[in-house]
Amino acid sequence: MNTPPIIETPRLILRPFTMEDAPDVVRFGSENRTQELTGDIGIYTIEKAEEIISQVWLKEYAQYGYARMAVVVKATNELIGFSGLKHLPQIESPDLGYRFLPDYWGQGIATEAGTALIDWGFENFEFDNIVAFSFPFNFGSMAVLRKLEFNYIKHAHYPGENSIPVNWYELQRKRYERK
Repeated sequence: MNTPPIIETPRLILRPFTMEDAPDVVRFGSENRTQELTGDIGIYTIEKAEEIISQVWLKEYAQYGYARMAVVVKATNELIGFSGLKHLPQIESPDLGYRFLPDYWGQGIATEAGTALIDWGFENFEFDNIVAFSFPFNFGSMAVLRKLEFNYIKHAHYPGENSIPVNWYELQRKRYERK
């Protein structure tokens, strides 16, 4: 498996990014409110978006079979952000992450996408667990992780970085399989 499949939920289409998505990546990647809550570096140019798509997401699809996926609203066909798993070699676990345009916050989209991606990840890979990270002041993200049944495990630096500490969360396969 080299490219993730298209995954549909009741309201969303989760699909691999393509180079044609660069303008939409700039649109959600340049949103200051999202950067404040995630610590992400802004994406302000088509060139930077194309670099991330080609050098990060497409390479990770080819190498691991998963990476961040484009999240498209079915009703409008609008690409509103990303959700997906990212391989973290420092801890040998995938990280569930998500970023959306603020107009879509608080609508259950992160939970809907996360549920589908967790199901797909555990069904198609031999993960022992899936991790997730949140700043302790990102109350919306922490609520999503609780809904997805992640457990808080510690407050520490993001793997491989020496930045502001974040909350670490984990969903173990054993817990997932008991649902």
